[in-house]
Amino acid sequence: MDWFVGFRNFIILLFLLVGCESTTGWTERNPHITYDMRLPIDENGYYHLEIDTTKTQTIHRVGGVVGDEYGPIDNHRIEWESNLYWVIGDTLGYVYKRGLTDEFVYVNYDTMYVTWFNGYMVETTNKVSMSNVYGEFGNMIAPTKTMVGDTLRLTSNNKTFNIVLD
Repeated sequence: MDWFVGFRNFIILLFLLVGCESTTGWTERNPHITYDMRLPIDENGYYHLEIDTTKTQTIHRVGGVVGDEYGPIDNHRIEWESNLYWVIGDTLGYVYKRGLTDEFVYVNYDTMYVTWFNGYMVETTNKVSMSNVYGEFGNMIAPTKTMVGDTLRLTSNNKTFNIVLD
């Protein structure tokens, strides 16, 4: 039985030695982010977004690429912030309560209004983007038609982009 205890201790020691990894070869990645607003820019460095006044919000995608000297960086977190918000009014919309008659025809029995968002502040930008395996990331901004004439200040990683809402 003494040989078994010695063998067991040898196996445990072997696992400890093989299982431990040295971190001396680890290099810190220094990401470089290139942004693409996908908008025309004027001589003053301001971007311009044409607002669709036939809709409540104008949806626009901004983005870019993140990488370093080793190539693209996957799953890199990019945070966003905007200076503009809008407030939901007394109703967000409505929901129909529907059913079928004996003849299998849809009928609306009731209309329920969605009111629990009343007074909710809505940001004009998503808060976080994550890069894919190619280092690409995207972010959606959505200013409203009441913001025409304002300048949306979109900030990410201490870099600010001024977007004039035309």
